[in-house]
Amino acid sequence: MLKFSTNTLWLLLLAATGLTYWLGESGQVGQSSMVPVFIIFGVSFFKGLLVINDFMELRHASSLWRNLLVGWLGFVIGMILLAYWLGSR
Repeated sequence: MLKFSTNTLWLLLLAATGLTYWLGESGQVGQSSMVPVFIIFGVSFFKGLLVINDFMELRHASSLWRNLLVGWLGFVIGMILLAYWLGSR
């Protein structure tokens, strides 16, 4: 697992937020390709993992709790992607 200092983690989250904002506002989402949408939600999943492991301090917690939250995050992102895909057909 990756381990970052709090400042590095904060900068990573800030850069990831800027990337997703730029992709969302650049007009590339909504085009014929789903690639920007997958990139946005992939980055969002990565951000969620960082928050779960470091800010919620579940890195060293029982794997049950960590897997439960990561599963919830994956489920929510998957459902949003499914709704987006169904709406864009």
